[in-house]
Amino acid sequence: MVSTSSILQSSLRPLRIGMIGAGTVGGGVYEIIMNRLGGRSAGNDTSTSGGKKQHVVITKICVRDPTKQRDFQIDKKCTQIVTDINSIVNDKDIDLVVEVMGGTTLAKNAVMESLKQGKSVVTANKALIAENLEEIVGVLKDVNERGAGKDVVEAAGGRKVKFAYEASVCGGIPVIQVLQSCYTGDIINEVMGICNGTTNFMLGKMEAGADYDEVLKEAQDLGFAEADPSADVEGYDVRAKIAILAKLAFGTTVPVDTIPCMGITNISVIDFAYAKSMGCTIKLVGTAVRQSQFGEHDGALSVYVSPKLVPNTHLLASATGCGNAVAIDSANLGIASYTGPGAGRYATANSIVADILRVANNTSTASPFPLSSNIEIDNDYVSAFYIRISFQDGLGIIRRIGELSESQEVSIHSILQQPITDRMAADTVVTTEACKYSQVKALCELIEKEDFALCAPVFMPMFTDSEYFC
Repeated sequence: MVSTSSILQSSLRPLRIGMIGAGTVGGGVYEIIMNRLGGRSAGNDTSTSGGKKQHVVITKICVRDPTKQRDFQIDKKCTQIVTDINSIVNDKDIDLVVEVMGGTTLAKNAVMESLKQGKSVVTANKALIAENLEEIVGVLKDVNERGAGKDVVEAAGGRKVKFAYEASVCGGIPVIQVLQSCYTGDIINEVMGICNGTTNFMLGKMEAGADYDEVLKEAQDLGFAEADPSADVEGYDVRAKIAILAKLAFGTTVPVDTIPCMGITNISVIDFAYAKSMGCTIKLVGTAVRQSQFGEHDGALSVYVSPKLVPNTHLLASATGCGNAVAIDSANLGIASYTGPGAGRYATANSIVADILRVANNTSTASPFPLSSNIEIDNDYVSAFYIRISFQDGLGIIRRIGELSESQEVSIHSILQQPITDRMAADTVVTTEACKYSQVKALCELIEKEDFALCAPVFMPMFTDSEYFC
């Protein structure tokens, strides 16, 4: 049975928040709510509701170790520290749960149970959302439209349980809210973005001449990359984020494990040298695009993550350091871009607080994923490709690459090669005309088997004239 007490009273007293997790982002949320917005003072108002402001306050924080020294000050007169998630989830006086603990097991249980208990949820957990999109939508529908949940909504004067997740993609950039509310009369053709600050920082350093291992260590020393950096450098973080953006933009749920995903671990300084010769840079980009079948963007939806050759004049090339950038191509607006800090204590916390206040004001979107569609998914995407082949020099190598390309119906656009200084370890680059990802992947597997190949070729999509926009 869903508790009605918290929602029934939410319009009569401050909206009470239980926060799960108290790390970097959680600390930022607490400081903004309790200090900057006056959460410590019961008489201070922070959010509007019917012309009158409703106060919000964090009354509980759940942590693993209550004795751990925090880098923010917790007011124990207002906020209780607990170690049991259920003491928040099952607390009838908690109206809203903020989940900033991360992970997809305990966090998922906390989120789902909170929703079922009639509590709104705000989270920054992109992996949890991407892996459970349909389940989240289903639970919200059950709570807000059927059974005991419907009783709660009616008792609260139509105030429904909300699920908000602005901070899950691109940190401080309000791209979720934009997609939820600003494209309702538009048709989106493509969403692409630099959605991971760690890899953007690393690629920028590599472009300046540093090698991968050196840059990774620097990123770890600065706290940008984890001890196990695989979520960032293998592209898994971006994969979850582009799955969320694809759902918002096209209404289609794309299973995360079906999204082709290439990280930056095989990129080297030599790739940047070739990119520079073509007037490009390299960025790790998540892309969701409608392919063109009979007309412009009328075909299947393709979603993928990969390093990508980006022209230096392209808006995505301007994202430097840990910055993020998202470009949306739509029928009415053409190209709109959104840039800013993709991570960080206050940037991410700001998005979480904005969600909290929208819930408090009852101004959140009716559904966290307003669109629903049955667009066909075809992640065997089409693009022009860059292929770098490391080889031991000899006769007939270019001819053989051409033969293998023909066997996979891959048309070569150009061949690039810097002067060879070591015939035992040289590189050449082939760029292709537009073809399918599967064709290039098969071609690279054939090249790797050749005696002249020193390792598997490195390949990545590059902008074609049809998708190049500034």
